[in-house]
Amino acid sequence: MCGIMGCVGKPDAREIILNGLARQEYRGYDSAGIALRCPDGVRNIKIVGRVSELAKLIEERAAECDGAASGIGHTRWATHGGVTVTNAHPHESSDGMITLVHNGIIENAREIRADLEAKGITFVTETDTESPCQLLANIYDGDALAAMSALCNSLTGAFALVIMFRDRPGEIWCARKGSPLVVATADGASYCASDPTALLEYTHDLFFMEEGEIALLSVDGCRFFSFDGERAGKEPIRLNWDSVMADKGQFEHFMRKEIEEQPDVLRLTIDSYTAVTSVDMEKSLKLPDGLMKRIRRVQLVACGTSHYATLAAKDIIESLDDSLDIRVEVASEYRYRNIPGGGDTLAVFVSQSGETADTLAAARLARAKGSHCVAITNVRGSTIDREVEHTLLSLAGPEIGVAATKTFTAQIALLALLALHLTKERGVLSARDEARLIGGMRLLPAQMQSLLEREPEIKALAEKYSGSKGYFFIGRRECVPLTMEGALKLKEIAYLPSEAYAAGEMKHGPIAMLDEKLAVVALVPEGDLREKTLSNVEECRARNAPIILLVTEGDAEAREFASDVVFIPRTERELFSFVGVIPLQLFAYHTAKTLGRDIDMPRNLAKSVTVE
Repeated sequence: MCGIMGCVGKPDAREIILNGLARQEYRGYDSAGIALRCPDGVRNIKIVGRVSELAKLIEERAAECDGAASGIGHTRWATHGGVTVTNAHPHESSDGMITLVHNGIIENAREIRADLEAKGITFVTETDTESPCQLLANIYDGDALAAMSALCNSLTGAFALVIMFRDRPGEIWCARKGSPLVVATADGASYCASDPTALLEYTHDLFFMEEGEIALLSVDGCRFFSFDGERAGKEPIRLNWDSVMADKGQFEHFMRKEIEEQPDVLRLTIDSYTAVTSVDMEKSLKLPDGLMKRIRRVQLVACGTSHYATLAAKDIIESLDDSLDIRVEVASEYRYRNIPGGGDTLAVFVSQSGETADTLAAARLARAKGSHCVAITNVRGSTIDREVEHTLLSLAGPEIGVAATKTFTAQIALLALLALHLTKERGVLSARDEARLIGGMRLLPAQMQSLLEREPEIKALAEKYSGSKGYFFIGRRECVPLTMEGALKLKEIAYLPSEAYAAGEMKHGPIAMLDEKLAVVALVPEGDLREKTLSNVEECRARNAPIILLVTEGDAEAREFASDVVFIPRTERELFSFVGVIPLQLFAYHTAKTLGRDIDMPRNLAKSVTVE
């Protein structure tokens, strides 16, 4: 994996493919390549490095590539084989008939390789991708659809394949199982990409390929088939995103831009799912009448940052209804455990991209058990949106930075509103609590904006502590998910050791690590747990650890407990995550910037994790 771009039918295919790859750079990659169908054959140009370097190399060889009206490109994030030019995509079969790019993992690649090598076919890479490339060339006898069908039915694992046949100019073939692939047609040309943002410049009407689907792209449009070769009908989905939303604008990094967008994202989400002081999800979430009253179990399932959003939601649901059995599960574990399900279970699956492999597998398992499933995703038309019966869209717009920021806020907002809807339908939500929490949510965008305006203060703290050997993030109850998210952000983009603990757990082992070089970030909002948390802070201070406190505005006493204090606007207790996360995001961002990290494309990471 990681990013695919293809185009057929445009004289400037080279620039279109390079532009599409650049728009998908946030997915993370280590090498890049492009194969262009030129008048005298296919030119395959690959490098270890960035798309910008690939563009320079192609420019140097421009005379070879003139007249290319079709081609395919790829940015690779290594899974099988080292980071080398040879292992970079596109791959070519030994007879030159097939040129192919691939996202995903071919699980039976070794068996295919052994069989073909026994037939005398020579392999030149260490990748799993070369196996389907050589196999397709071995199968192909002039009937492309039959060969594609045979290939797809021979492979196990996850794959998005984009292929050019040497003897079929004007065609690009695609296949999808597990890994996302979106295609489109506009103005006499057809396109394909891993991510819809790469295609918005050309059209907003997109075809999201289904599991087990083959597509033929040509100047005549897109045609779709099953893996058995049967013609399939398909309608495009209109994605109302503007291509400008995928640009950095005045900001140095996408992550910083997306932190800035959070007040507007939250305001839009609240306005879309509420009416004045009441939750209003009936039109968006059309569950069977009376279902919520029959629910006994709620399962919140996700990975990474989305998982921390579900932890925040669990606290909100518990505060409103103590009669439910609420589980928060990591999707990669949910699918391998014997977790109960059925008609009395509401399972909520959260995925920014809607393509997270573990979350999709968990959702399929829950559906098979008869649970009522709801997806929360940021991408209409994504796999989880199509497969799960009910979807709540987070309305955050495209998020380009690998480290999630605005989608985290949007997910918590949707989960909080879902919690209100659930408890209201069950008859346990009081009118007072509903008005209190909706009213509190309406104040949040302005409160978040006030924190963004204090960025210089957070930047100074990040620079001051950037030499720390590590960080502990501590808090209690509603703060615990934020400690996890704060620690994750520093790991993701600053590559620094950072751990999160419920504050009361410090004395059960972690406190042994404290000294003057390990910084502690403590979240201590006002409320019934303030004093207990400050006691834990005192324990850290006694071990000479420098302390950064996040406390509620007006808590003047807090300065006695810490080296540095950040004041947070007062909110309803259940809503602290919305304001508490802003300084943590800014702290991680400026720490990474101080250390010279690649903030939008951190090493070893991909935006959409489509392999197990």
